[in-house]
Amino acid sequence: MFKTFQVVALLLICNTLFSQQAKPIDHIVKRLMDTAGVTGLSIGIIDNGKIECVKSYGYRNKATGQLNDTNTVFNAASLSKAVFAQLVLHLVDKGKLELDKPLFTYLPKPLPEYENYKDLASDDRYKLITARECLDHTTGFPNWRQLNPNRNKKLQLFFTPGTRYAYSGEGLYLLQFVIEIITGQKLEALAQELVFKPFDMSRSSYVWQTDFTANYAVGHNQDGDTLRLVKRTEANAAGSLGTTIGNYTRFVYYVLQGNQLSDALHQQMFSPQIGISSSHQFPTLTTDTTSKYKEIQLSYGLGWGLFKSKYGQAFFKEGHGDDGWQHYTIGFPDKKKALVIMTNSLNGESIFRELVEQVTGVTIPWEWEGYQPYQPTVALPAATLAQYTGRYKGKFEIIISLENGQLKVEVPSEGLRKTNLYPASDNSFFIKTIPVSIEFAKSADGKVNQLSVLDEGKVYEFSRKE
Repeated sequence: MFKTFQVVALLLICNTLFSQQAKPIDHIVKRLMDTAGVTGLSIGIIDNGKIECVKSYGYRNKATGQLNDTNTVFNAASLSKAVFAQLVLHLVDKGKLELDKPLFTYLPKPLPEYENYKDLASDDRYKLITARECLDHTTGFPNWRQLNPNRNKKLQLFFTPGTRYAYSGEGLYLLQFVIEIITGQKLEALAQELVFKPFDMSRSSYVWQTDFTANYAVGHNQDGDTLRLVKRTEANAAGSLGTTIGNYTRFVYYVLQGNQLSDALHQQMFSPQIGISSSHQFPTLTTDTTSKYKEIQLSYGLGWGLFKSKYGQAFFKEGHGDDGWQHYTIGFPDKKKALVIMTNSLNGESIFRELVEQVTGVTIPWEWEGYQPYQPTVALPAATLAQYTGRYKGKFEIIISLENGQLKVEVPSEGLRKTNLYPASDNSFFIKTIPVSIEFAKSADGKVNQLSVLDEGKVYEFSRKE
């Protein structure tokens, strides 16, 4: 069965999208990547219960010129959480774990007596936390203790568990800790046994494997520069998974089919556990609310976000790593359709809204996710760019230079190293890494003599130094 499935799963030519569309995927993906500066991207499409397309584009390492392929290992970032949720629910079905039994009852000693959870000693609400609340992100924890809004880097409960949604990696990590005690096995061993081997995910692991070395991707920043790859030696359910587009698309295929799970538990996975009324997903503990997403019934299930779409219930999961990883998965259980997008570029999220719409015809809750659509650029000749180079004096000194056809800005006194400037028009430019734009102006004789910086709604003027 697996051999037949692999032939289907590794198709390299994607001729149609979600059956009813005829526009080739290559045209859409390449246009968006070129326009937004996405260094590398891989995509998987499941339609009518079959894997119709798995394909890769761009670089796995732009600095070395190495290209992505469908066996290239990516850091899955938070897509790791969905795999862990599948593992957890399998243990529930086997009777090893109960969704609504407080986690502390599985431990041989009180949770705060473990070094990693000593911060909870003064708050007994930790006794309310269950596996369900870890999977639907209602534990009350911050995303990570290092992001504690009190800036004390302590693990704290910010609300009573189960009462509201707040995305938390700490919740998944706690559940991992408890499961490893219950089973007497480490996460990596459990994942291999319960998910990776049954789903034929041979190039997937929660820790770095030596056989990844021959074909792995590195992340890239907004300017296309390579970032240092973190090779994980300890498994973290919330974000250490390494996998390929072929493997992860296969995982989503089996999730759609309900493999390993009872019908009742599979239905629970895609059933709303908690409604979401927050204006944005991040920062996770925000108290700002909105009714904007009430119409689509934005909520969280067991391991997946949920909303209503033209295909019925949609499930989704994003992945983001500041070291150059941005991913998105969306599926439609009623129609057995899904789309997996994996990028090794910090420009990836800027195309997710449009790419998902083009492929599926569905609009994702992109504003809630915090995705900023890409800003289009124009092509300018080197002669036009060269006229803007020089030093400009105002509140501080700005240095504009031209290197290999790329205009760059540098502000040494403010700590801004050489950063790419992208042309929005023949005299207006923007920076991708920070929300700043620059506009050049000419004097009556046609020479560039000043620039204006727009930063957080304020305009600063600078004059060119002769």
